[in-house]
Amino acid sequence: MHEPIEHPQPFEHWRLTVFYVLVGLVIGFYILRLFNLQILQGTNYRVRAEDNRTMEISTPTQRGLIYDRNGYLLAKNVPSYNVVITPAELPTDEGGIQEVYRQLSQLIGVPVNNGEINEETVRNFTPCATDLGIAQIVYIGDTNAPYSPIRIKCNIDQQTAMIIRERAADLPGVGIEVESVREYPTGSLTSTIVGFLGPIPASEEADYRARGFLPNRDKVGFAGVEYSLNDLLIGQNGKRVVEVDAAGQILRDLEPPVQPVPGYSVKLTIDTRLQAAAEAALVNWMDRWNRTFGEQRYTSGVVIAMNPKTGEILAMVSYPSYENNRMARFIPAYYYEQLQRDPYRPLLNHAISAEHPPGSVFKLAAALGILNEGVVTPEQKINDPGKITVEERFFENDPNPRTRDYVCYIYKTTGGGHGDLDFIHGLAQSCDVYFYKVGGGYKNEVPKGLNIWRLGEYAKAIGYGRVLGIELPGEQDGLIPDPDWKRINVGENWSTGDTYIATIGQGYVLSTPLQVLVSMATIANDGKLMKPTIVREVLDSEGNVVQPFEPKMLWDITQDPVIHVYDENFLQTGEMKTVAPWVVKKVQEGLREVVVSGTASTIFEGFPIPSAGKTGTAEYCDNVAQKKNLCQPGNWPAHAWYVGYAPFDNPEIAVVAFVYNGDEGARLAAPVVRKVMEAYFNLKEVDTETVGSSQP
Repeated sequence: MHEPIEHPQPFEHWRLTVFYVLVGLVIGFYILRLFNLQILQGTNYRVRAEDNRTMEISTPTQRGLIYDRNGYLLAKNVPSYNVVITPAELPTDEGGIQEVYRQLSQLIGVPVNNGEINEETVRNFTPCATDLGIAQIVYIGDTNAPYSPIRIKCNIDQQTAMIIRERAADLPGVGIEVESVREYPTGSLTSTIVGFLGPIPASEEADYRARGFLPNRDKVGFAGVEYSLNDLLIGQNGKRVVEVDAAGQILRDLEPPVQPVPGYSVKLTIDTRLQAAAEAALVNWMDRWNRTFGEQRYTSGVVIAMNPKTGEILAMVSYPSYENNRMARFIPAYYYEQLQRDPYRPLLNHAISAEHPPGSVFKLAAALGILNEGVVTPEQKINDPGKITVEERFFENDPNPRTRDYVCYIYKTTGGGHGDLDFIHGLAQSCDVYFYKVGGGYKNEVPKGLNIWRLGEYAKAIGYGRVLGIELPGEQDGLIPDPDWKRINVGENWSTGDTYIATIGQGYVLSTPLQVLVSMATIANDGKLMKPTIVREVLDSEGNVVQPFEPKMLWDITQDPVIHVYDENFLQTGEMKTVAPWVVKKVQEGLREVVVSGTASTIFEGFPIPSAGKTGTAEYCDNVAQKKNLCQPGNWPAHAWYVGYAPFDNPEIAVVAFVYNGDEGARLAAPVVRKVMEAYFNLKEVDTETVGSSQP
């Protein structure tokens, strides 16, 4: 029996073709993939690889210091000690790790274990602001970057920090990080001037990152000169570009390190001694009257002192204030909210940001205007019967004028007036009726008054209604109203009465205490308006002066034409003019008479330095007064003002005092100014004696 013969199957060439095609496709795919990775995207991947092995480290700089004019530190940098652990440097055995945790826990009071690790706790974790235990904090740090120190506890005392350093051999992986934090030696005394620091705002992160600052570490100014001069003070961080391994361990520097550049330091014009005297004068005088009335009637106010010839601010008190040292390391939410809710707004620098009716201190603007425009002559007598009745019109041919009584302040107590007054005594006695008549006109006695348009010109010429440019944030421009403003903002025509009350600084007129001070300083300085400044010098990190002090005159009203000329219809002609020097001299004489025989004569009796000044009692009706139901018709509450300068013949200091709801300027504000002036001249005498005794 024969086995069947198997004939070989014919070879199917298409199978081989398919195999070659598949192999070719696979090889082609990888070739194309390699071409894409190495050629087309090679540069991108090389950059990514370079990024993976390189790390940029920001080295913090030192913020510049802030001094007063005598070199006393107002803001300095002090070391703060933080406990850190580098997970990769801990012992390799679990028992050793737990022993390190236990010893460290006993030293710093942070439990070894506390809380649970989950997605939420990791997402919300913030070093030094967590309840987690040491083990949990290290776990998070080890997961993210084992060779990067993670903070366990911040701001420990120096003694504990030294103990931990001394026990470094027993605490492997544990270290002390020293960071610089701000400290304010004068605290609340100068906080509204100096300010405080805070974290970089989210809206500015991109800008600060581009400048080399880290949002989660570096701080910027939030208030005061810390904010307004931040670019001078902040300096520039250093930089290291290093190579790291996959675990984040630093292997070497790839570029020469860039050293940090310290910020410039700033010497302010403030004299801390005078600042303390000014605050004490204000607070003590308010307390004295509060005890007299048996209630907390007076709670807030402002005192500013400046050199009228240079514009240097010597003291600036905004009371109540706040404690900026409480913001030094972080801003406590509860404290910040408490300050914001305070009705007296301690975070606000009332010296430059609060706008109030100035009352009679505003009469300086009218005094200049009525003489310079020839509304009256210095010798011309104006009669004050105590009360005048005026037809109040909302336009010249108003067919239905209403009558309105305007009284002088003494009418309420005496039932009469000052009688006949010339310019000097009208200003010295602060006679309201005198200024009503010359401001708005009155029958044949003053046929055509100064008018609101020209009043506004002279007010702006001495600093009202504008931002003066002091180096502090939040300065306001006040308000010098006119008919156009009223139509737009109130929806009414300007009335005769609006001009009358604006002339004495009431109605819609608003000003800041700084503007009131500058107006007086301009008169004291013979018409030269100096830019108010808080900065005396800028210093480098070695203490060398890089920006010396140079007084800046904004204008001289007797030389620079800053007054618009108006025609008989009170329309601008396009011309500009100056204030005659004799007019400024006459106003000075009137201000001198204020303390000789006028409204401040009792307060300044016996004061050894000849001075000049102006009282102000400004009625108001703001939201605080309305809540207390104080705005009774004919008996509104009033703020107290006084502004003056000394010596009269060669001014060295000008001072303004403002007391919120302070009633009469002569009673509550003028004594504060006298105390500040006394302190200034006493300090001057002490400094002179000190300099004299130090010379051979």
